[in-house]
Amino acid sequence: MTATATNMRVGANKAAAKPRALIMRTDVLVFLAFLALVTVGATVLAQAGLVSVSFVKLLGKTLCLCLAALAMDLVWGYTGILSLGHFAFFGIGGYAIGMWLMWDRTELIVMDTLLRAELPPTALEIEEAIGTQIFGVVGSSDIPWLWTFAGSLPLQLAFAVLVPGLIALVFGWLAFRSRVAGVYLSILTQAGTLALSLWLFQNDSGLRGNNGLSGLQNLPGLDDVPQSVVSLWFLWASAFALGLGYILAVWTVSGRFGSVLRGIRDDEARVRFLGYEVEHYKLAIFTGTAMACGIGGALYYPQAGIVNPTEIAPIASIYLAVWVAIGGRGRLYGAVIGAAVVSLLSSWFTGGGAPDIDLGFYVIKWTDWWLVLLGSSFVLVTLFAPKGLGGFVDLWTNRRSTRRDDLGPDQGSLRAEEETP
Repeated sequence: MTATATNMRVGANKAAAKPRALIMRTDVLVFLAFLALVTVGATVLAQAGLVSVSFVKLLGKTLCLCLAALAMDLVWGYTGILSLGHFAFFGIGGYAIGMWLMWDRTELIVMDTLLRAELPPTALEIEEAIGTQIFGVVGSSDIPWLWTFAGSLPLQLAFAVLVPGLIALVFGWLAFRSRVAGVYLSILTQAGTLALSLWLFQNDSGLRGNNGLSGLQNLPGLDDVPQSVVSLWFLWASAFALGLGYILAVWTVSGRFGSVLRGIRDDEARVRFLGYEVEHYKLAIFTGTAMACGIGGALYYPQAGIVNPTEIAPIASIYLAVWVAIGGRGRLYGAVIGAAVVSLLSSWFTGGGAPDIDLGFYVIKWTDWWLVLLGSSFVLVTLFAPKGLGGFVDLWTNRRSTRRDDLGPDQGSLRAEEETP
């Protein structure tokens, strides 16, 4: 065997061993173990009747939001691209799966009604009845072209991933090849998201305008299955997606690809000078994270029960950036912690769980003051704790050395002390 062949074989063995080594990393094992503990614990408590169905759904939705935050951390915390439109990809994934849920459920209802008639219905009558049921709320019975494949679950699942990826690919190719960066890119992503949400608000968009898609919690053909069981299905699916997404994210930032991403974040001009195709790396991470958001949205909205244009408005993407900042950008576990903490606290404060505070001259109602508290937390974290909540994890574990793939963009002087595991 030649030396070249030997080297190729050794390289292949190292490449095959790398994913296994990543899974065996302590931080990955701890994350997966904690995720499994939460999922199994919630399942056991739900089966025992100790937690409600709504709480199980809240956990499932929180895991989906953690997946979106993980994607946002890759594109912002590791690559330095502050995208203020990434939650739009999350909403697109929800619309894609929501179309199938509405179509199939409506088709079952229509068929059950029409088959009771004395004469069997024609294909045109069935289509018109479905169109009236779905689009009657916007004063129409015509089925838009967007719904051509709405009756196919495999295609709609593919669209939930491919449509966000295609939009991100086209947008990123146009923006990155034009060397748009920094605040200008953030404004551009925000403007694109605003245009999309305004289009969806129109009744002739084909997606029911301001009404959005509703009743998504009812799975077609499974009317006999209680929501207590369906919620557990989605909880496990969300946990699996987040666990797999975390492993892929760690794999992405651990090798040379991740080093180039951090180089782009810290000094894009120098990376370009070294001969790397910066645009290709930025486009790859921008497109990949958009597809991850689409998966998260496809799992989130059947648990939420409704998706409408407000989910794609720019403010939603700003919230996503706030979660990552509070958790600690540039730290994958930090992004997950930030999204989980803010999501659960938001539900507690806005759902009436937090008691009002009577000051005598004024009553603090947390349903009104939650956004003020969230904004204040973002400002305080930015000024006084740039490592976010993830920094407390570092203190708790008393880490003496810093993994290169866990080091955030803050405190640039530490980059000279980075170590490769």
